[in-house]
Amino acid sequence: MGKTSLACATAVEMADAGKAVLLVSTDPASNLKDVLESAVNESIHPVSGIDRLFAVNIDPENSAEQYRNRVTKPLEGIASKEEIKKIREDLSGACTTEIASFDEFSRFVSGETEGTKFDVIIFDTAPTGHTLRLLELPAAWSSFTEENPDGASCLGPTSALKSGKERYHTVVNRLRDASLTSFNIVSKADKASLKEASRTSNELKELGMTNQQLFINCVFKAIDKNDLLAKKIELMGNEQLNAVPDNLKNLPLKTFPLLPYNVLGIEKLRSLFNSELQKSISENNLLKPETSRQVLNGIDQLVDELCKNQQNGLIMTMGKGGVGKTIAASAIAVLLAKKGFEVLLTTTDPAAHIQDFIEQLGEMPATLTVERIDPKVETLRYIKKILEHKGQGQSEEAKKLILEDLKSPCTEEVAVFHAFSKAISMAKRKFVVMDTAPTGHTLLLLDTAGSYHRDIMRNNKNEGRIRTPYMSLQDKTLSKIILVSLPETTPMREAGDLQNDLKRAGIRPYAWLINQSLSMLAGISDPLLKSRARAEILVIDTIKGTYSERTFGIPFIAEKKLLPALLEIHLNQISI
Repeated sequence: MGKTSLACATAVEMADAGKAVLLVSTDPASNLKDVLESAVNESIHPVSGIDRLFAVNIDPENSAEQYRNRVTKPLEGIASKEEIKKIREDLSGACTTEIASFDEFSRFVSGETEGTKFDVIIFDTAPTGHTLRLLELPAAWSSFTEENPDGASCLGPTSALKSGKERYHTVVNRLRDASLTSFNIVSKADKASLKEASRTSNELKELGMTNQQLFINCVFKAIDKNDLLAKKIELMGNEQLNAVPDNLKNLPLKTFPLLPYNVLGIEKLRSLFNSELQKSISENNLLKPETSRQVLNGIDQLVDELCKNQQNGLIMTMGKGGVGKTIAASAIAVLLAKKGFEVLLTTTDPAAHIQDFIEQLGEMPATLTVERIDPKVETLRYIKKILEHKGQGQSEEAKKLILEDLKSPCTEEVAVFHAFSKAISMAKRKFVVMDTAPTGHTLLLLDTAGSYHRDIMRNNKNEGRIRTPYMSLQDKTLSKIILVSLPETTPMREAGDLQNDLKRAGIRPYAWLINQSLSMLAGISDPLLKSRARAEILVIDTIKGTYSERTFGIPFIAEKKLLPALLEIHLNQISI
């Protein structure tokens, strides 16, 4: 959507105006360093090339380690080394990482982490679902510590959480104070993006965070009015701008144009709020010479490879938010089903846009099933299951205590992991195509799988008979990871970082899928579109030469019903 670009541009504009500004990323897959073209790490440092602007990443792993140290330090000299080691192992899960990241975030908001020296703090947040989860945590943990004062969770003793309780209340109050905090909701002028923005706005309001404004990014205006594709893109964008969801219509609105260049570096960030600078940089980019078209194998050929000599398997689409993981997963699932295979299409993404795409089909293939891993539903299902198991034969008082333990926010992570594991197990009998949440949240889910795997292997002597979800993900015959990227520098680098993270975990991605490629199309005459297509060539060549042995592409499609349009390109090549 351009959250990072707009967060950085806002920070640059405020620093230029004389404010002392701190820019903080809460995204586990942060790319501040790419956009700012400056070193950014977990310590506060000045940004190169501009005065009064500082930046920092909240590193989830570093935050989690500091959290573990805070929990275990009071136990030194009281508990044995083995007991402390066991507590540290128990604090290795995804929910520990999440609360630790929030703990760090809260220190900036409350002013404990050098916050007082800055006039403004700007947070570039993780994709929506993860951010909302982060903002819900203070109330959830406050409730848990009040109702379970002597208990424990996967975050250690409840007493360890109480030290941050007052700060969490301060944070929530500041986020709700319209004179202190504003929320810029970033969207593009398309239906799925605006639907997500609408959901985000409502959920923020439910949390009492009402000072919001809407940023619509990448609004396209055709230069060559004879270019049919350019005219169609502009028309579709205008239609969406006129069909903004009702709850967003009352928000202050700012629009930002689609530019013929990538917004990287201080000067180009300044151009987002400076039309004259935009014009100057654009003219230089529009005058560059022509380049040849990019030739990539299509998603139909990817599907052919995925089902070659196989009747089942797990296929996961992963990548940065907004790159097209959902359309990719939906198309792969439908194309497999059209070949006669049994297919389950599911999602771990809180935004869950899969159903929107499937509804575009009108009629679904008979062998395709669509489900959603809904965190709220899975949590209720998990709580019911545990109560039935652990509460059997127990007194009402005992059952009440079990239920209080299950009110921990960690329960949701565990419940989602159980549903995730169930979907993986089904891949032994059919094709399971999983549309994952944006990168950071997916990594937390995989971290949960790894933690569960380590716990199982540590406590089980019959290792040869055990097959954990993590082992299934590492099985390259069963599991195929498809990294989805746009043909742009920042999504490419982020997908590359994700690939490195996966490889360190023993999971090797199968292929890259490049979405919305203008350079795959012929007959473009609009100068802005031609400039964007030209910029793609180097990115795609870098992906093919540096990152991926198998690279496939989806051309840019300007249609309201995107999934049927994409399938139409390929269905005549498929034996049904």
